Amino acid sequence: MSSSWLAAAVQMTSGPDRRRNLDTALRLAGEAADLGARLVALPENFAFMGPEQERIAGAEPVDGPTVAALQELARRRRVFVLAGSIAERVDAPGKTANTSVLVADDGAVAAVYRKIHLFDVNIPDGARYAESETVVPGDRPVLAETALGRIGLTVCYDLRFPELYRALSAMGAEVLTVPAAFTLFTGKDHWEPLLRARAIENLAYVLAPAQVGRHSPTRVTYGNAMIVDPWGVVLARCPDGEGVCVARVSRERLLRVRAELPSLQHRRL
Repeated sequence: MSSSWLAAAVQMTSGPDRRRNLDTALRLAGEAADLGARLVALPENFAFMGPEQERIAGAEPVDGPTVAALQELARRRRVFVLAGSIAERVDAPGKTANTSVLVADDGAVAAVYRKIHLFDVNIPDGARYAESETVVPGDRPVLAETALGRIGLTVCYDLRFPELYRALSAMGAEVLTVPAAFTLFTGKDHWEPLLRARAIENLAYVLAPAQVGRHSPTRVTYGNAMIVDPWGVVLARCPDGEGVCVARVSRERLLRVRAELPSLQHRRL
């Protein structure tokens, strides 16, 4: 891990207008770069939040135009960019993958992760989510070895499955990314406690960009994009609305916490 660098979590209210979404993502990523961020993380579904059939019809390969625009930004601004997730075209009729892509500061694709845990939930507020009806799950954890450090990739609902983060921790993860579109109903009670728990139990930084606000008559997300340190301290949080929050990732802080509480060395199972 580099000795010290700034991370940025982006908060967006994406909708069905792909051009507007991408323009907003590029603008906010540029603002983060202006603040000195070395890694800029975008939320889940940053490029499209709209009707399922339109999402499927607009699915792209990883080397499609959406990621290409982020690659150009990464090269020009010399920043790492996490494409929180895109609808990736796959060889399954009527389905996509929910795919997170890490772009290095030279524009190369550093890692590709396909969301493993799919959100199939009937929420008491009346909303129904059935991600598995239109999304093919991934089947493996993904860790990126980068100049900034070892970065473990996850997406949204993955956050509720600590075994995935344990696997990434065992692979050497120092930073965990959790781009999300958490529902308002669950997020108000669970989002921050789960993020802090994943940071504490794995003694790692957690970078959690998020969707916020109303995306349709039936879809409202919680927001509260944040960055959490290995002790579970929330270092930065986005207020309501679209924007960016930044915080410093410190190798010295990571090593000190892991030395003071060496629980990663005490695992027995």
